[in-house]
This record gives sequence, structure tokens and C-alpha cells, in this order.
Amino acid sequence: MIKFINKYSDQINGYLFVLPAFLIIGLFGIFPVFFGMYMSVHKWKIFKGRFLGFENYQKIVGDIGSFWIFILGLLVMIASYWVWSEFKNKFSKKIYCLFISFLLLILSLFLINISWADMMAKGDKDFLNSLIYIFYYSFFAITTEVGLGLLIAFALYQKLKGKQFFQMVLLFPYITPAVMGGAVFFIIFGKAENSILNEFIGYFGYDPQMWLFDKRKLSEVLFGIKMEGFFAGPSLALTTSIFYGVWSYTGYYAIILLAGLSIIPSDLYEAAKAEGASRWQTFTKITIPLLMPIIFFLLLTGFINSFQAFNHILVMKTSSAGETMDVVTIEIFDHFWDRVKFGYAAAEGVVLFIILNVLAISQYVIFRKRLNYD
Repeated sequence: MIKFINKYSDQINGYLFVLPAFLIIGLFGIFPVFFGMYMSVHKWKIFKGRFLGFENYQKIVGDIGSFWIFILGLLVMIASYWVWSEFKNKFSKKIYCLFISFLLLILSLFLINISWADMMAKGDKDFLNSLIYIFYYSFFAITTEVGLGLLIAFALYQKLKGKQFFQMVLLFPYITPAVMGGAVFFIIFGKAENSILNEFIGYFGYDPQMWLFDKRKLSEVLFGIKMEGFFAGPSLALTTSIFYGVWSYTGYYAIILLAGLSIIPSDLYEAAKAEGASRWQTFTKITIPLLMPIIFFLLLTGFINSFQAFNHILVMKTSSAGETMDVVTIEIFDHFWDRVKFGYAAAEGVVLFIILNVLAISQYVIFRKRLNYD
């Protein structure tokens, strides 16, 4: 026994150091996921009820087979991009690779369309629509946050006076409690003609808007075109909550990206300058490629976190906006807390978990060839 301990003492010490973190992650991270799956197959109101099998899932998605066809459609769409990115330089003619990718894309759109239509006809429309709303929120918020954060970080990377002060100010929105920030935004984006934002846009000749109380689609607000369906975009009320997300997280992302900029060798910028490269060329050819691992990390984690957005949306939500601000977290909370349907809410969480994993895979496939860790 003593010989065994002496032989593997380094490995044992390593496992002992890892054990506390493993127990904490297992108890508060892994166990709740599997316990939620266990709850999802029961009728659970405060106390565990009878075993339901997939009845909760059947109510949510209408038809479980259609849900898996929908997931298959998403995976085929990912595969279409993967085929193009992986084999476009291996075919004698790129047109063949493009043709295969196009066929896969058409197939994926067909599978997604028929399966989604079937789920909407038979399933829980409120939950399914909430997935669309949270996708709007996540896509517009994360792309804007990371894009603005990158521009701000690049600006602060230059030789500016008081750079440390601006870095400190950038973190203020991130550390502001979501409930307090949401309440302030509720006042700023009020529907009264003399609200702060309506007064501001009035100076530029624009009519006052209802903001958080307006359930019109963004396409109608901007272009006067009444559209239905996915491409109509988020409501003006949901767009206002997206503004909050951008305000809250952009500075935080900028600080992380600024830290990434600091480890890029300055010799590269000096060599580019000597070759006559413009600042824009330096930004697109040096800065962005070398920051891509950090950008990918922020997009991935930010995308997952944005699907869990809850506090500020709950504070900013208004009855006048209808269901257009009922993102998936609000919908799950409604079943869990207001309707006391723990098992049903757990099943909704599992559906969201599956979709999130597929979307995370898609992000990896898109960015994997752009990641450079050397």
C-alpha cells in the first residue's frame, strides 16, 4: 500500500486538489441538470406525482418526432456549412462542393419548416414562440455587444490619456444590479411624450414612441411594413430590452478583449506599419484573427448566458407589449412559479438544453478554422 502511494503520490495529490471543485460542480452544476430531467417525466407539483413518461414533452412540442426532425434539420444545416468549409479546396471544381452544400441547406430548411409548422399546430405555442423571442434577443444582443466591445477595446488600446478611468467606467453597467438597471430603463423608455428618450428624439424631429409598451414588430416600426413570421423581427418592446443587454455587457466584453489585445506582440503592428498597412487593414488582418479565440469564447458563453436572460426582462415587461417579451426564461418561470407545474417547467428546460447544445455546436463549426491558439 505504501509503495502504491509513493508511486502514484503526484496523481493522488492532483486528484485531492481537484476533488473539492469536482464536488461543488457536481452538486450544484451536474446534479440539477439530471434531477431536472427526472422531474420532467413526472407530474410534479411541490411533491412528486405520478410518472408521466414523455407526456410533458408531448404537450410542449406537440409531436416528439417532429421535434427530433427539427433538431435533425438544424444539424443538416450545420453539415451544409461544414461540407463547404471543409471540402471547397479539395474538389477539382468548387461548384461540386457548392452544389452539395446547397442541397443540404435546402433539405435542412425543408425539415425545419415542416417540423416547426407541425409543432406550432399541435404543441405549446407560447413556449415555441418564446424560443423565437429569445433567439431575437440573443442574436441581436450578443453580436452588438461583442462588435461594440471590440471597437471600444481597440480604441482604448491606443495611447489615450485617462485610459484607466474609461476602463473603470465601462464596468459600471456590468456591476449594476439588473433589477435597478431595468427599473431605470423602464423610466427612460417610458411611453409618455415627455419621457426622457421621447424628449431626446423629439429634438431630431421624430415622433414619440411607446417603447416598452409597443408590441409592433421592428420591421413595421422602421419600414412601415406589416409582416408576420420569423423575419418580422422582434417587437419594439423586446428591442428595448436588447438595448439594456447591450448597455450592460458591452463594457465587460471590451475589458476582456482589451486584455487580449495586450498580449498581441507589438512587433506585428510595427511591421505592418512599415509595410504601409492602414489602421483598418491592421485591425482586420492582425487584430481580429489573433483575437478570434477570445471572440469565439465570448460569443459562445454570451450566447448561452443571453438565453438565460431573465431579471431585467421581468422588470421591464409590460402588459401592453403582450406576449412579445415572454422569452423562454419568462415562460419557464411562469409554469414553475405561477402555475406550480414543476415537471412541465423542467421539461421545457430540457428542450431548451437540447437546442442550446445544437446551437453551440453550430458556433464551433463556424469558427473552428478561424481559431488560432499558437
